[in-house]
Order: sequence, then structure tokens, then C-alpha cells
Amino acid sequence: MTPDDCKRRAAEEAIELVRDGMTLGLGTGSTAAHFIKLLGERMRAGLRVRGVPTSEDTRRRAAEAGVPLIDADETTVIDLAVDGTDETDSRLNLIKGGGGALLREKIVAAAARRFVVIADASKKVAALGAFPLPVEIDRFAFGLTVRRIRETLAAAGLKAEVSLRKGRDGAAFLSDGGNFILDCRAGLIAEPAALDSALHAIPGVVETGLFIGLADLVILAGPDGVETLTSR
Repeated sequence: MTPDDCKRRAAEEAIELVRDGMTLGLGTGSTAAHFIKLLGERMRAGLRVRGVPTSEDTRRRAAEAGVPLIDADETTVIDLAVDGTDETDSRLNLIKGGGGALLREKIVAAAARRFVVIADASKKVAALGAFPLPVEIDRFAFGLTVRRIRETLAAAGLKAEVSLRKGRDGAAFLSDGGNFILDCRAGLIAEPAALDSALHAIPGVVETGLFIGLADLVILAGPDGVETLTSR
């Protein structure tokens, strides 16, 4: 199986959790794209659901698949959110944001009654941090925020390389919310919850790619089959 085959296999497992009438949080990225495609196939066979997209890219994919979308408000109940991940440990702590949608992904994941993560088996790690940690920051005086982030990482014992994410055109990448994203190559993160709290205390930090205590189920697919990790 190729990595893409594994991603589709994980999405196939997750689609079995969908029930008629659900409001779904639709994740961003290549693995979530498989889920959206499968969802469209189920809808053409009679399934009725609606989705809350976590990015403009996901909005486009869902529209192409024929999935009706809503703009969530304070009355919206998201029954199930399904998204990919860049890393997961055995405690279901995640690093997300490689695609730049970490803020909207976290808003939807936190609001969902159940948050399910799908990925190929290579995304499971003993400790988070091999994948660069994304941090979304406000553009105003961003150099000051970068300095504080470097200081905070150093205080946590992490010798991190912090860089401003660039787009394909070489200009600074902007999230759907118009913010900058920093990629922090920090190495293994021994205390992800503590680091998440410390970064959130910095004025100018909008969100981090550390998803702590949010995932209810992680579905990992690999050449040897499917592994599930649960929070309970």
C-alpha cells in the first residue's frame, strides 16, 4: 500500500461513523480530502448530512463533492468532526497545521461532540516534535511576537529554529484568517500541554498547532492494517 492508499483506508473507516442527518466538521488536507470524496459518494447514494468546512480549500472540495455546507453560528451542533494530522502520540496529542488551517481546524474540533482523526500509520510517534510546530500569529509587529516565541521555546529547553512560512510565490504565507504562520523546528516536545499554554500566553499568538485533549479517536492505517487509539 502507498501512503495515499493508507490515507484512503483510514477515511473509509471514519466514513462508517457517519449517520444520516449529522452535521459534520470537515477537515483540511490530503487525508481529509479522501473523507470528503467518500462522503460525496455516500450522499449520491442517499445519505443526508451537512458540513462545516475548516478552510477555503475544504469548502471548494466539499462543494465539488456535492456536500451542502453551512456557516456555523452559536446554535450549530457539530455531531462529528473528521480531520487529518501531522503527528499523533499514543495519548492522542497532535501536531496539526502543516496545511495552514490550524485555527479553523481547532475551532471546529473543540466544538464537535466527537473529534476523529484519520492518518496513515507513519504519523504515529513516540513523542511530538519531529514535525515542525506551526504557530499562527498576528501580523502586527510580528517580529516582537517571534522574539517572545523564541524565548519561550528556549525556556522550555527547546533549541528551536523558527521561520516564517512562505507561499509558493516566495511571499509570506497567509492563513485563511489573514495571519502569518511560524514553523518551529523544536525537536521532541516533552511537555506539549505546558508548551501550548506558554505559547498562548504570548500577545500576538493567535493559535498553536498543538491539539491537546481534543481527539476522541485516532484511526491509523498502514500496510499491516488499521490501528485505533482512543481517549478512553
